[in-house]
Amino acid sequence: MANTLEIKEQFKEDFKRRIVERYGRPLEQAHITEKYMTLGEMVRDYASINWSDSKNAVAESKSKQMYYFSMEFLMGRLLTNNLMNLGVYDVVKEGLAELGIDLNELEDLESDAGLGNGGLGRLAACFLDSLASLNLPGNGNCIRYEYGLFKQKIVNNEQVEVPDQWLSLGNVWEVRKPKHAVDVKFGGHVDMWMGEDGKAVVNHYPSLVVRAVPYDVPIVGYDTKVTNTLRLWSAEVADDACDAASLNEYVNEVREICRNVYPDDSTEHGKKLRLKQEYFFVAAGLNNIIKTHMETYGTLSNFAEKNAIQLNDTHPVLCIPELMRILLDEYKMEWDEAWNITKKTMAYTNHTVLSEALEKWPIQYVQELLPRVYMIIEEIDRRFKYALSHEFGRTDLINECAILKDGQVHMANLAIVGSHSVNGVAALHTEILKNDVLKNFYEIYPSKFNNKTNGITHRRWLLYSNPQLTKLLEKTIDSDFKKHPEKLENLMKYVDNEDLQKEFMEVKMERKKILAKYIKDTLNIDIDVNSIFDVQAKRLHAYKRQLLNIMNIMHLYFKMKEDPSYRIYPRTFIFAAKAAPSYTFAKEVIKLIHCVADKVNNDSDVSPFMKVVFIPNYGVSIAEILMNAADVSEQISTAGKEASGTGNMKFMMNGAITLGTMDGANVEIVERVGMENAEIFGLRADDVALIHRENSYDVWKKYHHNPEIKRVVNSLIDNTFSSDPKDFKLIYNELMFKNDEYLLLADFEAYVHAQNRVEERYKDRKGWARMCLVNIAQSGYFSSDRTIEEYAKEIWNIESVKM
Repeated sequence: MANTLEIKEQFKEDFKRRIVERYGRPLEQAHITEKYMTLGEMVRDYASINWSDSKNAVAESKSKQMYYFSMEFLMGRLLTNNLMNLGVYDVVKEGLAELGIDLNELEDLESDAGLGNGGLGRLAACFLDSLASLNLPGNGNCIRYEYGLFKQKIVNNEQVEVPDQWLSLGNVWEVRKPKHAVDVKFGGHVDMWMGEDGKAVVNHYPSLVVRAVPYDVPIVGYDTKVTNTLRLWSAEVADDACDAASLNEYVNEVREICRNVYPDDSTEHGKKLRLKQEYFFVAAGLNNIIKTHMETYGTLSNFAEKNAIQLNDTHPVLCIPELMRILLDEYKMEWDEAWNITKKTMAYTNHTVLSEALEKWPIQYVQELLPRVYMIIEEIDRRFKYALSHEFGRTDLINECAILKDGQVHMANLAIVGSHSVNGVAALHTEILKNDVLKNFYEIYPSKFNNKTNGITHRRWLLYSNPQLTKLLEKTIDSDFKKHPEKLENLMKYVDNEDLQKEFMEVKMERKKILAKYIKDTLNIDIDVNSIFDVQAKRLHAYKRQLLNIMNIMHLYFKMKEDPSYRIYPRTFIFAAKAAPSYTFAKEVIKLIHCVADKVNNDSDVSPFMKVVFIPNYGVSIAEILMNAADVSEQISTAGKEASGTGNMKFMMNGAITLGTMDGANVEIVERVGMENAEIFGLRADDVALIHRENSYDVWKKYHHNPEIKRVVNSLIDNTFSSDPKDFKLIYNELMFKNDEYLLLADFEAYVHAQNRVEERYKDRKGWARMCLVNIAQSGYFSSDRTIEEYAKEIWNIESVKM
């Protein structure tokens, strides 16, 4: 006890001293932002001791390291996370309180880091947390974006994008490391000739040189000394890279590389900028990894034995030709040796079954921006085609599997050819890759393909964001699950305990009240905490079918208006989603949700039974109060289209029931909880594949067959929800004149039935609580700790750091 008191007093003195030293004023006169910055820097500096020791431990043991290359890392706020992981949260909170400071107010000042968009980036963040918490040497590589994707506002029922200025207070967690800066070269031309030693000499004369400067962020493990690194690359002006007359133009060209997450690629300039971004962080990251390796070992012959690189989707796939370029041009390796090292080092994660989402770059762009890299891609393609013909005897696949075809560089094909491992992110997803999307490659390289079902860090998504549930679990099954999430399964012994069921419903009510207050404060909408909280929170895309959800709400509205005796159990439908700025259909769905909400929420007959809420600017911090308040988790994508999903896991871990299709990780959730503890509806992936293969679906038959469907569809263009009949014409056209590509009308009746079933099940309070508890008990499998352990053992071959 005395030790804790001493630590607290020391913290208070250090905090007051730092305020004076940094801002030249006493604590009493300091602004709240100055208090926040001071606390953040103190926590970072405290973590830096373990950070340094971790680097030394890896260097001394010469441990193999893994580098996770991703265009996104949706880290969320780190203050609470780091205080908790370091085990000093309570001491700091009490110390600040004694200084008259509310820690919660400082926590609220932190912005969500604008380093991503959706599930891809949040997965990467969960993986970093698990790597450190499992004592594994794994680091992240990304871009230090000046602005996030965008801040979403709703004006006149429409999405409006404004800049996400996440760095307005700076980033207290980062440390600028100019000594590790790297020059990255674009454009220009390449000269090659034969040297006296018989090896090619390559000179690249670039038209643009950019200085890549790293900013390192410590990744603090839970209850461990291991602290890894997220390295964020910022584009800066290189020495002597332009003359004074062209400085402004050069500075603008450099700065735009890191200005935004995913620049608009609907224009040629935007496409080239995206390609620049991808090469920029790949080239800088690889350069540093090789430099560090050479300082330690003095040779690259063991590079693959000491380094693993995971390519998170196709964005970082230029790692493959760039590593080849370095090995060939800078270290004079023969092709076969360089190729062997590259393949053994690289592993590729695929995140989509949508062929249109597999990146393809016009050959002209790659030639123009990356002339030497393109030459290497050409040679990889040539040798692969030769192997298809002479080693595999599959000349029939040469065009299908080509890296270069139809005037484009096919990045997924390059990823598969240049990696030793290709993994999907859910069991169903991996099977679809093997049997459909990447079938030809699976026939050639069956041993490369494997599954790694996604996971989430239970520390952020349960322990820290839901202390009420965590406390209840500790009381019921002890605290072992904090370090070993698989032990949540011990809860299965108690799911029939009526006292526990009652206590769980009280915890859920407390979380619902927190969300209801947020909605009231943010949107000035009153919602009934006794209603069913039905939540769909995810990126807005046609295949995720937010439209199906709102169509059911429209159906319920019509039914209650037409039949005064028909009333549903009170339900609050909550949406949270961003639409890509150039995705017109998705933005129109957002407008439809708001227009329906206006109609429903302002109708005195209907609103006591149903409210529709859209929470703007969805991100990690909103998810942390949204997902643990949900009763129903909407996971309703067209079967076979969602790779995995991780929101489904976060809802499940916090005691929400999955209402969904048999898609992505929903399949594995249902395998664990049983059909009786979820609400599954609609076509299966095989059904969808058969419909598309046989072209057997007719949307107009569905429309004419069901009067309720017809009424809902017609309301899109008959002024029911908008005074302008053109407002939702695009949605109508996508459904009716493009044959309902994502089969909303095909699943509509089943979805309505499933919603009715949810209502009936919710009325059985004990039965509902039991279902929720079963979901929590079975959620431990979906911890990212399990996922990372599988990657570490089966793909990366890395072992824990001894400290």
